[in-house]
Amino acid sequence: MEMSKDFLWGGATAANQYEGGYLEGGRGLSVNDVEKGARHGVQREIHDSIHPDAYYPSHVATDFYHHYKEDIALFAEMGFKCFRLSISWSRIFPNGDEETPNEEGLKFYDDVFAEMKKYGMEPLVTINHYEMPLGLVKKYGAWRNRKLIDFFLRYCETIFTRYKGTVKYWLTHNEINALMLSGRPWHQAGIIYQEGENQKQTMLNAAHYQLVASAKAVELGHKIDPENKIGCMLLYPLCYAATCRPEDQILAMKKLNKTYYFGDVHCRGYYTNVCTSIWQDLGAKPDIQPGDEEALKAGTVDFVSFSYYFSSIEGQGTESVEGNIVSGGKNPYLEATAWGWQIDPVGLRTSLNNLYDRYQKPLFIVENGMGAIDTVEADGTINDDYRIDYLSKHIQAMMDAIELDNVPVMGYTPWGCIDLVSAGTGEMRKRYGFIYVDKDDDGNGTLNRSRKKSFFWYKDVIATNGQCLRK
Repeated sequence: MEMSKDFLWGGATAANQYEGGYLEGGRGLSVNDVEKGARHGVQREIHDSIHPDAYYPSHVATDFYHHYKEDIALFAEMGFKCFRLSISWSRIFPNGDEETPNEEGLKFYDDVFAEMKKYGMEPLVTINHYEMPLGLVKKYGAWRNRKLIDFFLRYCETIFTRYKGTVKYWLTHNEINALMLSGRPWHQAGIIYQEGENQKQTMLNAAHYQLVASAKAVELGHKIDPENKIGCMLLYPLCYAATCRPEDQILAMKKLNKTYYFGDVHCRGYYTNVCTSIWQDLGAKPDIQPGDEEALKAGTVDFVSFSYYFSSIEGQGTESVEGNIVSGGKNPYLEATAWGWQIDPVGLRTSLNNLYDRYQKPLFIVENGMGAIDTVEADGTINDDYRIDYLSKHIQAMMDAIELDNVPVMGYTPWGCIDLVSAGTGEMRKRYGFIYVDKDDDGNGTLNRSRKKSFFWYKDVIATNGQCLRK
């Protein structure tokens, strides 16, 4: 296999970390808007409303809302074929349960997509990316409540219809498996567990309602536009057994099964033995209503997208390290970023093989990157060779999976192609982008954009379809 000439090179962002304009254009509050950001060691807090003395990073973020033309022009300069962004649900339905969408919000994305079209750039749109309307949390209890399926489908029908012929590639729920992996369900499902609540039951119900909503959205999206390609999005925290001790193999398997739980339903259309064994372990079963199983079967996804940042190990007595939302055991063979995320490019090739072998569907790497502190030199340059090294090795591993293992990969959109607020910590100093945005952890800065060294490197990668890395 060779790298396709139609390979979708690009970059990825999310509205809650990038868009800003949190009260503009009729937008309502989202779950992200009431989360106080970490600053100088201050822990993040979740509020039930906006506190005037608290700093909320998402309110401005890095202000795509007012800079979208400039930013898309910069992406085009790098040669992006594709740009992954999310639609802010509360910009379309401010409280989440309205009958009629917010026209001003729809118009904003009309303008964004028109700007992308000008440069021949395909949108890859995440429908639900960690930012459901706060109104759905307060009034209905978020994804605890089965009613959210209908609200989500109304939202999907609105955007599928509005952007028919403009947006072809869609993702339903971002990192849906984070609900089971992280133990922090606020971002993914808008849930804070209450005292006395059966957390395992709530988690399984929230997962089930999202899976049904996703399946029905896939069927709806295909009906509205048969050209639509609708995928799932998984957090893929590759896990190795710490030793050849057989029990360690089982521990690693069980950790990955929490991801396959969601992938199996998205791709196979039913709860597999992996899923039912997890029900047994948890001592709970989701609220499956008549018609749900038929909906899951009818709405399997067209492709599998995933985020890959790090790998970990599982075994008795391993030292724990942090990663993207989830933690794992420290691998003595790997280096780590300043935030402790273990760097494993070969693991990306392994992940691609694992996922394709299991699902036999095209794959899309929609997040991969390295958070780091960047230094602006006296002459204004930013020499982020560490980022180039990280991404270069991961892209080469991806190309090995394509060219040597014959795994079909649709595209590659590294995370935070422009600096944005970290989802994990609420910081700005943890930067991922090819484009530097002048803003600090306290919200100070001009928001001016400047090109890092990696900007010009990635431009060359795209122009040569990755072949410059083979020299």
